[in-house]
Amino acid sequence: MRRKPDLPSKTCPVCQRPFAWRRKWARVWDEVRYCSERCRRHRSAADRASEALR
Repeated sequence: MRRKPDLPSKTCPVCQRPFAWRRKWARVWDEVRYCSERCRRHRSAADRASEALR
């Protein structure tokens, strides 16, 4: 069994918080971008922020 600090992690583009790998994401980890359903629903705010930086 792997310990939580050993799991891969990413940063959510909406809330800017790190989130760790979950078993349910095992097959699609490369496609996971958001830490939660709430952040996925509010993704347009993050898209606008990234466009403003360009």
